[in-house]
Amino acid sequence: MTTSTYSNVWNLDVFFPGGSNSTEFTEFLTSTQAAIIAFHSEVEKWEPSQKNNNEQSLSNIIGGFEQTAKKIRQAGAFVSCLQAQNTEDKNASSLQAKVTSLSAAFQNALTIFDSKLTLIDDEEWEKLITFRSLSELSFVLSERRERASEKLSKEEEALINSLGVDGYHAWSQLYDLIVSSIKVSYKGESLSVGQASNKFSQSDREGRKEVFKEWEKAWGEKSELLSQTLNHLAGFRLNVYKARGWEDFLKEPLQVNRMKKETLDTMWTVISENKQPLVKYLERKAKLLNIDKLSWYDLDAPYGNADTKVSYQEGADFILDNFAAFGEKMAAFGKKAFEESWIEAEDRPGKAPGGFHTYFPESAQSRIFMTYSGTPSNVSTLAHELGHGFHTYAMKEQHFLNRNYAMNVAETASTFAEMIVSDASVKQAKSKEEKLALLDDKIQRSVALLMNIHARFLFETRFYEERKGGPVSTPRLSELMQEAQKEAYGGALEEYHPLFWASKLHFFITGVPFYNFPYTFGFLFSLGIYARALEEGAQYEEKYIALLKDTASMTVEDLALKHLQADLTKRDFWEKAVKVCVDDIEEFLVLTE
Repeated sequence: MTTSTYSNVWNLDVFFPGGSNSTEFTEFLTSTQAAIIAFHSEVEKWEPSQKNNNEQSLSNIIGGFEQTAKKIRQAGAFVSCLQAQNTEDKNASSLQAKVTSLSAAFQNALTIFDSKLTLIDDEEWEKLITFRSLSELSFVLSERRERASEKLSKEEEALINSLGVDGYHAWSQLYDLIVSSIKVSYKGESLSVGQASNKFSQSDREGRKEVFKEWEKAWGEKSELLSQTLNHLAGFRLNVYKARGWEDFLKEPLQVNRMKKETLDTMWTVISENKQPLVKYLERKAKLLNIDKLSWYDLDAPYGNADTKVSYQEGADFILDNFAAFGEKMAAFGKKAFEESWIEAEDRPGKAPGGFHTYFPESAQSRIFMTYSGTPSNVSTLAHELGHGFHTYAMKEQHFLNRNYAMNVAETASTFAEMIVSDASVKQAKSKEEKLALLDDKIQRSVALLMNIHARFLFETRFYEERKGGPVSTPRLSELMQEAQKEAYGGALEEYHPLFWASKLHFFITGVPFYNFPYTFGFLFSLGIYARALEEGAQYEEKYIALLKDTASMTVEDLALKHLQADLTKRDFWEKAVKVCVDDIEEFLVLTE
């Protein structure tokens, strides 16, 4: 593929020139606040008991809902990009606080709206959602109405939202502030946590071991602060659940992910019963690296001579070539993202760790954040985030309220894109050694999603259970984490990462509770979709897009039944999905005998 040279720094000025000092963004926040006030007023005036004008009134309110939600999302996306590109941008932190406050005010208005939906009797409601202006939103509106019926009064829920600005969400913001101050010393350099985390994929074991020692030391120095942060965040959440009469702290994450507990339990049971092949892989990897037993810092170690760097341009071209083999629309989206500088990938100090995709609805554009240092994993991460972007692109014609898909199905699209690229890398390998290195990189993601994420889930469920009785001490948090890691990894490691609870941002996110199991769900769910794509070839793209369009307007069980003819509450689907991972491992074991 012949391309122009792609920039590895994104363009944010197209939204609001001037970064965190943008006067245009300040004006946008003012207009957003005005939209919230107008929406709140309209909701307050609505009297749903007057049956005759429910349809028109509700349609008008939904119009305001859509307009205001887009503004909040636009503002949140911009600020998250500012904070990620420069963790020392104090103005961006101040803007984040303003956006959080606006979001809470909007949520208060939505709480009143949801509460009023419950005032409409069932017979009237069933009639109302058949009207043409509302029928396409029947699932999401009925969902809001049902969830509202399980919460406190609108006044109490509004108070919770307001207190959350300086309580719940503030603890999450404090975490970001603490992380921005952490520096990891390595070979005379002072690295950000984002830069340091990339060092775990180097081939030099002494280098990995050294950076891990400094990594643990850096997080350990902040562990008491981070422990307080995590405990207060969880305490706030648990107190809200208690007030609502919710005994199971998994109720909200399952509800948010539109998923049955039966599905979650079946998924983890099948994974737990199929850990042995993963353990065999880790044992073989240790042998190949001339190590008695792998440690945490060895998990991302490359096999063989994999220190060869892939330039950003080469990585982009490879992704686009293989997206094109799947479908022209996916390739066109990827090309647009590269050509219009939607991606921030430069390896420089001061950036946040990790990667993410965010969407600017008023501009109909995506932005992708990561730190690209030229490893095969970086190429996979880039494909992963582009998959998120394609998901929003596929849904661009849907009503905005029908685009709010849950995290578990969001990870389906990203993992699907990642699979396309990683599978192609293995198949196109020019030698046995190259194939093994790429196959190893692919299996590493299976280890991450079936073992690492499992450890996070085990830790978080046990932590929340203990937190019901009061704050959990810093040493106990590390003990819980190490116990979870030993169980999830089948005892396959020599040394673990007890401070992982501190270094993993996902435990401190307030937007989505239990930011872990949806990754594993999405990974395995995508394997089923990917198998269909391989069978049907490029013609599957339209079916894939049809599936993505439905991701925000039905439960995951119904989605799987409609598009894959699969029952997610049964073992069969999950066993087939896990077998795809096991097949990769078996190929690796045969090639390394």
